[in-house]
Amino acid sequence: MDRAAQASGDRRQVAGVHSDHVAVHVGNGQPALADAAVEVVFVALKRLAFVEGDHVVIAVLTVARQLTEVLEVHQGAKQAAARQAAIEMLARVGIPDAVRRIDQYPHQFSGGMRQRVMIAMALLCGPELLFAEEPTTALDVTIQAQILGLMKELQSTLGTAVVLITHDLGVVAGTTDRVAVMYAGRIVEEGTTAEVFANPLHPYTRGLLASMPRIDTPLQNRLEAIAGLPPDLGHLPGGCPFHPRCSLASDRCRRDYPEPVVASPTHRAVCWEADAGGEADAGGEADAGEEADAGQQAEAGR
Repeated sequence: MDRAAQASGDRRQVAGVHSDHVAVHVGNGQPALADAAVEVVFVALKRLAFVEGDHVVIAVLTVARQLTEVLEVHQGAKQAAARQAAIEMLARVGIPDAVRRIDQYPHQFSGGMRQRVMIAMALLCGPELLFAEEPTTALDVTIQAQILGLMKELQSTLGTAVVLITHDLGVVAGTTDRVAVMYAGRIVEEGTTAEVFANPLHPYTRGLLASMPRIDTPLQNRLEAIAGLPPDLGHLPGGCPFHPRCSLASDRCRRDYPEPVVASPTHRAVCWEADAGGEADAGGEADAGEEADAGQQAEAGR
């Protein structure tokens, strides 16, 4: 499974889109989505919004048309009011000279600026929950930091909860409060960012951390790779879906789906071999908690 397909599957799982009917509850417990077919799910932007990681804007339409349409369709706004609101949101997300640039086309914006346009579009209707899928894809580290900082600022000022869907463990460590690690469409470990990075319980989480370079690791140490390939989601193996790639797999792992192991009130994993007492493998040991604490900014997996 490639990264795009995996991320798409993760997004559907996080949103609850995994059966013929779905129900996503936000804030007050009222369903934002309910009784919707998997293939045609209407997302009310007043409650939920998505930011794609590949800067998906329509090349042949001006930014003004794409932003104002959101307000006209979902809030019944008049064209003049929608345009003014769009200009104000563009300025809020850091687009300079928004009054002029709103009439430009996407190709006239840099990648970072197009991502800001996507964030503005997602926030126009004041959603309570924002799903951000790989929001820093294809951006250099300087622009990446600006986008993540912008999302933190907007979360604080607008009160919008953020679910960050990403493969970048550095982004996770530096910008999240809580983490949910997913494998084969299911959450296999969740906890505070500091807990998961300092004491990973699931072998998959440990493998991910062990595959990342660390500045405190001797140069001669080789990075570890997780053996095998992700499973076909249409034909999952019996028992734990990770067992074909797991060095700790036992007959029980191949036969039965694991029960949750609770390490703390905020940290648990779904694994027969998880050690709740907690000696983590080398990839997720000491100093990872400090790395996670350094920037608990946005929110992921809430």
